[in-house]
Amino acid sequence: MLSKKTKYAINALVYIAKNKDQQPIPVSKISEEQNIPSKFLESILSELKNARILNSKKGKYGGYSLNGTPDKIHMAKVIRLFDGAIALLPCVSHQFYERCEECINEETCGIRQVAMEIHSETLKRLEAATLSNIIDRENELKRIN
Repeated sequence: MLSKKTKYAINALVYIAKNKDQQPIPVSKISEEQNIPSKFLESILSELKNARILNSKKGKYGGYSLNGTPDKIHMAKVIRLFDGAIALLPCVSHQFYERCEECINEETCGIRQVAMEIHSETLKRLEAATLSNIIDRENELKRIN
């Protein structure tokens, strides 16, 4: 399950991407438009900047803008940044691997094998999913409804 912090990060990124003609966008505007507590949002945007997903500009006309195009910002990177491993078990994660305490033998663990298959498919989808995909889906849903 995505944390609230990750959901807020994705919502803020989508908002910034959709409003590229108004960039940089102030924290206060993103906070108000996306209903995200301002102090929490500042922390989130700072982490996104440190991860080089966003750029920032200080001053009266400052704010945040994407560091790249929406089709190059993948959900896997954002989720890892805030929620860590994208795996059901620590022994399945490539970037956050840890051996399970209770495991007798990883090579013959059926639970691990199933979790590895789920991890592989999930990762494939998240690495393919971008901000552009989210925006396209929203536009499609608006058109249908």
